[in-house]
Amino acid sequence: MANTIHVDVVSAEEEIFSGEAEFVALPGESGELGIFPKHTPLITRIKPGAVRIRVAGRSEDEFVFVAGGILEVQPDIVTVLADTAIRGADLDESKAAEAKKNAEQAMANAKSDLDLARAQTELAVMAAQLAAIQKLRHKR
Repeated sequence: MANTIHVDVVSAEEEIFSGEAEFVALPGESGELGIFPKHTPLITRIKPGAVRIRVAGRSEDEFVFVAGGILEVQPDIVTVLADTAIRGADLDESKAAEAKKNAEQAMANAKSDLDLARAQTELAVMAAQLAAIQKLRHKR
């Protein structure tokens, strides 16, 4: 298939997605990235958010939530090395909302700058996860 690019999305725990795609979109460090086959080589950090994969031969896109990580793009392969990755179908809105609430409480109760930084990071990840859930819901 000449108009596809191989995509691998992996986390420390498991391989989340591996297959041929027509297009990939994800939150880069400097903004939203869109990657087509034969893209210029690139390595960048990614922010928490949704990775959207237009799988070759399927009408619906594949969604994966990533909590940050590294993106490597070569002309024929895209590799997402995620800190944490969750398949879109496995996202749980109530758990994410509860974790966001807990992070907000941790921020309010932080006793040191380190505690505050950890809580702020967790809050950012949970807010991004909830936004990804909302985006996925509107696509269905």
